[in-house]
Amino acid sequence: MDRTAPAILELGLLLFLAALAGRGARALGLPAVIGYLLVGVVVSPFTPGYVANHEQLSILADVGVVLLLFEVGIEINPLPLAREGRRLLLLTPIQVVVTWAVSAASCLALGIPPAGSAMIGLSIAMSSSVVVVNITRSRRRTTDRRTDEVLLGWSLIQDLVGVSCALILVVILGIGGRSGLTAIAGVVAFGVLSAVAAFVLPWLLRRLQTEHDLFLLVSVASGLLVAGVGSRFFGIPLALAAFVAGLAITESPIAAEARQRLLPFRDLFAVMFFVALGTVIDPTDLRRALPWLLAFLGMVIGGKVLVVWLLARFSHLGARTLQVAVGLGQVGEFSYVLGALALAAGFISKDVSAGLIGAVVVSIAASSILVRIAHRPNRAELAPVQ
Repeated sequence: MDRTAPAILELGLLLFLAALAGRGARALGLPAVIGYLLVGVVVSPFTPGYVANHEQLSILADVGVVLLLFEVGIEINPLPLAREGRRLLLLTPIQVVVTWAVSAASCLALGIPPAGSAMIGLSIAMSSSVVVVNITRSRRRTTDRRTDEVLLGWSLIQDLVGVSCALILVVILGIGGRSGLTAIAGVVAFGVLSAVAAFVLPWLLRRLQTEHDLFLLVSVASGLLVAGVGSRFFGIPLALAAFVAGLAITESPIAAEARQRLLPFRDLFAVMFFVALGTVIDPTDLRRALPWLLAFLGMVIGGKVLVVWLLARFSHLGARTLQVAVGLGQVGEFSYVLGALALAAGFISKDVSAGLIGAVVVSIAASSILVRIAHRPNRAELAPVQ
């Protein structure tokens, strides 16, 4: 028997179960991500029954999060944001800094060491780009066009600000085993590599534009290659390096086409990322981590939802302020990455990490559901156009 057959069988089974679970979650009014997470919990070593190959899942999950954040980086185009969302360029950094400060201070008060508090605080300040995109594109959405624009713009600028802050933390805290001048040199060298990629990759992709298969291969390979080099040789965390790799080609005319062709490929591995995330959820840890889960959810509500609502309310963005606040009121994939880095570096305990993972799941579900009922159309909006 072929030795790879069990791995192929398992991968096909997990994808099929994820598809069914995602469809079931949507039928209940939940995001498909919750279904993917539940599949991971079912096949994890912490629950009875079948146990998936965690090493294989971890590799697929790493590829998934790299492609996910690579595509998010491509999505960010500073020039349109500067023209169309000038107020967001001011409001979003204020929100990130305020949420970060409030959450980090709360973590310190709860006994988490300063390094761990800084990492957790920044993770609370970030929202899930995947969830925000799903909110704006869902068939059940109740948001209007302007609210969708504000949600997407706010989320993208959050990613840009958050990754910049995370790179600073990498240098200050010495994550990845590098500190001081070595860490700074690594970040600078990776910046030079990204600048070179910003010239070379669009040039190469333009010449492959009519070669659909080669265009897709080069798009995927460039994201993985730049991210891998940044992590392996310059000490940049893999997810952060992938995001910067996406930024390298974001301003080129070819970026929109690259993103469009990457979406199906990225979505496939993103599913595996969320399934793999589910496999690290230990129900027994969640019971012990319940106080941390509640604390992090409190930080999301008081430190982010309330802050976003106040900023949106008094800046006259023309969007539905409550929907904007609730739509951004979750922690997601980037927050999980920061939490995993903090746990690996010994900055937080296993219970704190479990509480953060629980907050990811609960906040994603709550935000996706509540944003639909945060605004009830009035009679004028429901009346047919004459």
